Amino acid sequence: MKIGFLGAGKMATALATGLIRQKVCKPDEIYASDVSQPAKQSFKSATGSNVEESNEQVAEHCETVVLAVKPQHLHDLLAAMGSLLEGKLVISIAAGVSLRQMESLVPESARLIRVMPNTPALVGAGISAFCVGTRATDADIKIARLLLGAVGETQQVPESWMDAVTGLSGSGPAYIYTVIESLADGGVAVGLPREIALKLAAHTVLGAAKMVIDTNLHPSVLRDAVASPAGTTIEGIRTLENYKIRSAFIEAVQAATARSEQLGKTPS
Repeated sequence: MKIGFLGAGKMATALATGLIRQKVCKPDEIYASDVSQPAKQSFKSATGSNVEESNEQVAEHCETVVLAVKPQHLHDLLAAMGSLLEGKLVISIAAGVSLRQMESLVPESARLIRVMPNTPALVGAGISAFCVGTRATDADIKIARLLLGAVGETQQVPESWMDAVTGLSGSGPAYIYTVIESLADGGVAVGLPREIALKLAAHTVLGAAKMVIDTNLHPSVLRDAVASPAGTTIEGIRTLENYKIRSAFIEAVQAATARSEQLGKTPS
């Protein structure tokens, strides 16, 4: 299976590296192109794969093509590719661009899958939601799961959920970085050295997330197990509730979702 990346930025590099690490593809089965020479050089250095001078050259080599360019560039890219995408599986990681928009720009024989990855894919811990176009097959879905599974977990969803996915898991890492930074600031405020506070905060978030995933228990059950009567944890939780911490996160996801919807309606 030969896979081509139109765009060789960080997410494309992460996906290609994961494919090689998981032995889904060999380096010489992966191709990439980019208008940026430094991006191509970085992709080549990280993966040992092929870099080409043009998108057309990549498409000629590959059965599966990943669109890894900024959303505002996608329309012109697909219009320029034309018949070169005939019969190919086309996977887009461009935020906000709908399957309907893309299907109007590619040959009828092209099959489309739209993906919303997130940045933890860069360290193999991503979660990628995807939805499928009208012509995508079960075999195409299997390829998408292989590709995305090389850098984390996958979840198939209806396209109508993609803006909500963007607001939650697409933007979510930034919310959690803010949580980690704030916890570390709290540690410094009560006397911990900055380096120690940041390490404790980051591993606390990592461990808590792993507890939710591995135990399959509701977060409230795990929280209650930590909050002893009249103890330190319940006092901290009471303070968070005073500042409406839950409402803040809910409204953040709603705001990011609304912005994703707005961006999807903006003409290319």
